[in-house]
Amino acid sequence: MHAYRSHTCADLRAEHVGQTVRLSGWVHRVRDHGGILFIDLRDHYGMTQVLADPDSPAFKDVEKVRSEWCIRIDGEVKARDPELVNPKLPTGEVEIFVRELEVLGEADELPLPVFGDIEYPEETRLTYRYLDLRREKLHQNIMLRAKVIASLRNSMVSQGFTEFQTPILTASSPEGARDFIVPSRLHPGKVYALPQAPQQFKQLIMMAGFDRYFQIAPCFRDEDPRADRSPGEFYQLDMEMSFVTQEDVFQAIEPVMRGVFEEFGGGRPVTAEFPRIPYRESMLKYGSDKPDLRNPIEMQVVSEHFRGSGFAIFAKIVEQEGCEVRAIPAPGGGSRKFCDRMNSWAQKEGLPGMGYIFWREEGGETVGAGPLAKNIGPERTEAIRRQLGLGLGDAAFFLAGEPAKFIDIAGRARNAIWAETQPNEDWKNEFKFAWIVDFPMYEKDPETGELDFSHNPFSMPQGGLEALETQDPLDVLGYQYDIVCNGVELSSGAIRNHKPEIMYKAFEIVGHSKEFVDENFGGMINAFKFGAPPHGGIAPGVDRMVMLLADAENIREVIMFPMNQRAEDLMMGAPSVPTNEALRELGLRYMPKG
Repeated sequence: MHAYRSHTCADLRAEHVGQTVRLSGWVHRVRDHGGILFIDLRDHYGMTQVLADPDSPAFKDVEKVRSEWCIRIDGEVKARDPELVNPKLPTGEVEIFVRELEVLGEADELPLPVFGDIEYPEETRLTYRYLDLRREKLHQNIMLRAKVIASLRNSMVSQGFTEFQTPILTASSPEGARDFIVPSRLHPGKVYALPQAPQQFKQLIMMAGFDRYFQIAPCFRDEDPRADRSPGEFYQLDMEMSFVTQEDVFQAIEPVMRGVFEEFGGGRPVTAEFPRIPYRESMLKYGSDKPDLRNPIEMQVVSEHFRGSGFAIFAKIVEQEGCEVRAIPAPGGGSRKFCDRMNSWAQKEGLPGMGYIFWREEGGETVGAGPLAKNIGPERTEAIRRQLGLGLGDAAFFLAGEPAKFIDIAGRARNAIWAETQPNEDWKNEFKFAWIVDFPMYEKDPETGELDFSHNPFSMPQGGLEALETQDPLDVLGYQYDIVCNGVELSSGAIRNHKPEIMYKAFEIVGHSKEFVDENFGGMINAFKFGAPPHGGIAPGVDRMVMLLADAENIREVIMFPMNQRAEDLMMGAPSVPTNEALRELGLRYMPKG
């Protein structure tokens, strides 16, 4: 027999009854039932119940073990009594009568329990991540991640993509986030950078004549963490294609995304079609460039109904250039109680409140109610109702001013209104994808008024060089796109700018010289001068995909060894202070802040 096991803790079934077997694993929990000791023995694959009574030669050894001790047991497979069968376990028809037990590794007092779903502080969980990973839900999440990655690889290969690896130590380039810098020992005073993404390298792969590239790529960005973003590093399904249009990229990636969500989504429906929504339309209708389309509410501009109305505040606002009134329909929200509740929500979000109208029955007719309805009168109220397609028992909420200043909270209000009006959460049990397209190439910094790239500096502008030379930069659109699912941005992508003259002009508009482009993107810009093919790609985030599939609220629940919110690895003690010897070799001096 093998030194540690003849079977795993998920293998044994009724047909094994009578056999002598050997299992190894961790003591999930110990139970004493009237002098008979039961152990739930757990390994990577599953759980098996083992027991010992006073007649067992291993009884005294079983008495000593505690939770999370690592043990080996030999014993006989026995059938459970019919009334004691556990249908929740694949091994639930059998149990093992222990005849011999060997302790392979004792466990100290546990800093957090593995058995049960008790919530512990994240700092404790991350310090003892190896224990946290023994917990069932987290273990399942990590296995789900591994299966998702394998499925993604298979899907890409089946479509003719080839996986290539790109460098980890590379040159620093200004791509929107802070680089992680690695000092060079062989070249004192110079540094490498960890790649924020393989962006330039994957474009160079296209320059080199490899037609369809992908990799499960590690990316490094010195960013602040969020619930849906891990500090330090993350992984993405990075891909690039030559001789393609935007639509070709969509057709390549849609079956990959649809396939992985159908395979691992637990039977939840996945949208058959991925709608294409222009950026400006998305911001108008949903208040976000990553809309949750499970929520059907669409906002509308209703400025004309308030122009010259008795509601002086809105009437004055709509006369100001660049200002408007937008309405958020609230089907089923037609009560003063609901409207007051949403008004309180708005105040907690920092607004003075939201104007509202709700429609109720009076004298056999549907009429608008609330202070705003009284101020603008029944005709305007009815016109608003008709425009929004609302009826008895519905409501609408209103925000006014410069859209850029209220659009974010309008989008959150849209989601809050929908969630509040639903009797249950069944609407959440599906995956709704969309492409957000036609992003503006440029945007103005709200504080300085200076132009900057709004999305990706390497994107091809729609209209090419002519558009950059003849149009207002704020009107130029790019062949840029995001793929979103259930309100989560999974990826950005673009058809790339592969012509040097367009690249130089695109950077000139935001104030960068030809020399700046050559210095920062020299490797790529030089390659463009030697017969560059049209190309494009995208890079869906693996961590966010798994987060959606696992119904996790925090991305750290689907990463094996994540950092905490301060970008610290509490388990390994990183970052750490370098030794003086290491600093001397690099020609550096450590200067702590403060």
